Amino acid sequence: MAKIIETDVLIIGSGPAGYTAAIYAARANLKPHLVSGLEPGGQLTITTDVENYPGFGEVIQGPWLMEQMKEQAVKVGTEFHHDIISNVEFDNNPFHAETDSGIKFITKSIIIATGAQARWLNIESENKFKGFGISACATCDGFFFKDQDIIVVGGGNSAVEEALYLTNFASKVTLIHRRNTLRAEKILQERLFKHPKIDVIWDHVVEEFIGSNDPLALKEIKLRNVNNNSEKILKATGAFIAIGHDPATSLFKNKIKMDDENYIITKPDSTETNIKGVYAAGDVKDKVFRQAVTAAGMGCMAALEAEKYLAENY
Repeated sequence: MAKIIETDVLIIGSGPAGYTAAIYAARANLKPHLVSGLEPGGQLTITTDVENYPGFGEVIQGPWLMEQMKEQAVKVGTEFHHDIISNVEFDNNPFHAETDSGIKFITKSIIIATGAQARWLNIESENKFKGFGISACATCDGFFFKDQDIIVVGGGNSAVEEALYLTNFASKVTLIHRRNTLRAEKILQERLFKHPKIDVIWDHVVEEFIGSNDPLALKEIKLRNVNNNSEKILKATGAFIAIGHDPATSLFKNKIKMDDENYIITKPDSTETNIKGVYAAGDVKDKVFRQAVTAAGMGCMAALEAEKYLAENY
């Protein structure tokens, strides 16, 4: 028989937003339950050096920071579930949610903190070489490309950061961008242009990844010039895709108000969604800042708003 858990607050997701929401909700004695999802700790668990999270004089490690947040949430009374939410119903309050393992939650409020995931180019040859030369996480896989020529695709902060990080391993890094200017912060651009190991190819897109079948290994990249459609081949044994993120919101499709990129819409200066008692925090609703510290701030806001909602309605 399915296990049924009744709670005041259910938190879905476990990055900085989810963990901070849990800390605040638990300290308000709301006895929150948190379902961690596929990647406990979120994107920070695949981030090595973190030097922009306030409070630390030395560079810290992303996974360590998330472990600390989790430990803090547990200490103040959060109930953790290493599970995945497979269905939610927002039609009536209390809301219903179900996990893969069969737990049924009946909850008066929900905080959605499911984060975002890396976006891919979605060309056929990309799938073939994923994990065999193609990655979306430099900090996870950069080590495997020691003394090799590699490419990074993208033009924003994450692309430039990945390119710079990969110079620790690769002999040469080529940044491929479809435009003739980068969107990345100026300080990052300066570092990129100064770096002796980095080249930039402007106005080009990846047409095809080419490599061997046995063993599966990436060898070359076919590029196309967006202005005149001319093609060229670049030798590279590694490719890192850094073209942005998609929010992890498929679970909530047609159940909650989203924008055309599937980010959850919240009220101005609030984490409240179009459904009373349902809140969204972190990268699942934020396509602008996408920082650990802003996600944590939104997690705090969501918990405080949920607390106020519960006090006024129950």
